[in-house]
Amino acid sequence: MTGFAATALAACSDGKEESKPSGSSGASADGTASPTSKGGPPSVDNPRLIGDGSTADCGPQPHQPKPEKLKPGQKPPQFVVISWDGAGENENMPLFERFLKVGKKYNCPQTWFLTGLFILPHSKRMLYKGPGFQRGASDVNFQKDNEVRRTIELLRQAWLDGHEIGTHYNGHFCGPTGVEAWSEADWLDEIKQAKEFVQKWKTNTGFTDLPPLPFDYEKELIGGRTPCLQGADNARKAGMKLGWRYDTSKANMQVWPRKDGSLWDLSLQSIPFAHKGGSILSMDYNIMVNQSGGTNGDPAKRPFWRKQAADTFVAGFDLAYDGNRAPLIIGNHLEGWNGGIYMDAVEDAIKRMAAKPDTKFVTFRQLCDWLDAQDPKMLEALRGLSSAPADGWEKFGPAA
Repeated sequence: MTGFAATALAACSDGKEESKPSGSSGASADGTASPTSKGGPPSVDNPRLIGDGSTADCGPQPHQPKPEKLKPGQKPPQFVVISWDGAGENENMPLFERFLKVGKKYNCPQTWFLTGLFILPHSKRMLYKGPGFQRGASDVNFQKDNEVRRTIELLRQAWLDGHEIGTHYNGHFCGPTGVEAWSEADWLDEIKQAKEFVQKWKTNTGFTDLPPLPFDYEKELIGGRTPCLQGADNARKAGMKLGWRYDTSKANMQVWPRKDGSLWDLSLQSIPFAHKGGSILSMDYNIMVNQSGGTNGDPAKRPFWRKQAADTFVAGFDLAYDGNRAPLIIGNHLEGWNGGIYMDAVEDAIKRMAAKPDTKFVTFRQLCDWLDAQDPKMLEALRGLSSAPADGWEKFGPAA
């Protein structure tokens, strides 16, 4: 394969590249962004490569809605955030690709929390050292080289389609000896490595024939979800120090978000558990554990479990839609648990939600943009709602 120092590879829009002489458009020797190939501001068609060319500043992301300020008496949209922990493509289950297609079909941008190790080849595993763990250790498997390659291609497509790329960090070390015990400094180190795996994938993989990821990860990365929803307090301190905008690593009720320090707290939510009663966290893993206790439960029960999972997500949607209109936050994993029923369930739920007027699927970034555009008094009034205004939305407004 051709070394990157010999050529500068550019293209953000069509997945194809032209090989240009070094210096016309490429990485500077000091690792900073290089000039665009055509001069002028960077754009999707006029990228400014960064570092070794793994990423590129392509200007504003395509397909981003302009946030509108809510007026007194105006019913809020029903926002829904569909998010994914891991975001790596499995060669036997092309689920990342599947849900990019779902996104286009239902106008459903999603947030993909990338596990940094999913674009680090197994042969380069010693580049990673999780805080408190041996170098090269991880509680998630490294991907095969062809899976790493496909993941990179799909991350690129996802961003160009309007999705958000966040982080699920790296080694997925859960429990009291893992992320629960990490200090703010440990989280900063973990985040630094997660960024570097994105920013140096060409060096680490040798896939110099692939185009760059069309974003500057220093700017793109504004939030994440911790492994097993653990260690969030110190992870949030690290995120605040880095200027992040949100975190989604805790659990909450279906209420309008507020800030934890400088971060929007966009936690997963307790939603009604369909066909059983009570409530459950708005994540496929929690539904699966409650249903089958493991990933390979009784096949005879799977049709009901699939329906129950879809109906549970829709029950959370309906509760908000007919009530206080708080954004619905859903978390998922690209997994074939119980024969893949949870993938079918979330797609079915998206289809049913999309059919309702006022539904707006958004990424966490887009939700932050909308929240930041609102009158603070209006948001505070929304936070006080446990249900829809008794006198109707037309009489609803911020306190004087």
